[in-house]
Amino acid sequence: MFAKKAVVVAMLLGLVGAAQADPLTVYGKINVTAQSSDDGAGRFSELKSNASRFGVKGDYKLEDDLTLIYQLEWEVDLTDEANEKNIKAREQFIGLTGSFGTLKAGRTDTALKMSQGKMDLFNDYEGDIRTLWKGENRMSNTLAYITPKFAGFSLMVTHIMEDSEKGQDGQSVALMYGDDSLKDSPIFASVSMDNDVNGYDSSRLFVQGKVAGIKLGAGLQQQEVMTGGTKEDGYLLNAAYPLKKFELKAQYQTLEDHDGYSLGADYKIGKETKLFAWYSTFDFYNKADTDYLAVGIEHKF
Repeated sequence: MFAKKAVVVAMLLGLVGAAQADPLTVYGKINVTAQSSDDGAGRFSELKSNASRFGVKGDYKLEDDLTLIYQLEWEVDLTDEANEKNIKAREQFIGLTGSFGTLKAGRTDTALKMSQGKMDLFNDYEGDIRTLWKGENRMSNTLAYITPKFAGFSLMVTHIMEDSEKGQDGQSVALMYGDDSLKDSPIFASVSMDNDVNGYDSSRLFVQGKVAGIKLGAGLQQQEVMTGGTKEDGYLLNAAYPLKKFELKAQYQTLEDHDGYSLGADYKIGKETKLFAWYSTFDFYNKADTDYLAVGIEHKF
């Protein structure tokens, strides 16, 4: 009797899954490094959780070729004390997708932030491009729209609501071409702009492609603070080279008189698991220089 019930339940779950696409997916990643760090005040050792996260997401088929989508994601700090605030919200939204494109409402990454694709080879580490460049924003009270792809191009628009009578609306727009994984297209490129987002007007241009198996990328940034009108310019160059189970990578970034570079290597020990090591250093003209040396492990689920 129990076996028959189990078969019936499995069949019903299969039917529900077929009707509702993928209604619930649990996912995440754990990324932890042991580091020798000098943040400008002196050298010390530390254990860091680099944007480790968990979340749930899903989609439900609706009528008229519409699909409801949602995502609830949180960052968790594995290395913090138990009584600290070591869980915080990341992207969380609900939306609709169809032939018209995708519309999302909630807390989302801006179009300018999304326009980097996978350009940042040291994303979430000390060498993250946010160390020098403004624009890596995840904003609350947002409406985001992404067009369908046409001839490889897609447009993304983010509107940030003012949220109070003293607030200020902001907009972020990005035009993107190709596949940021470089699997379906030989290059990935984007141009993007922020208007009054988190106190800055910013614009970016990115291009990335492969030459003789080496992934090469370049970027330009201009940013202007809203309160003072000071403009700053910078550029980025990077390269990644796969070598059997290794990936060797390097990245150089500037902003006016600031600059920094990062060197690293990843080693895959499973489909969703890797060991890695990296070194990052930054020179600042108006504050103490920094440098970091780290080894770590990452597992995705």
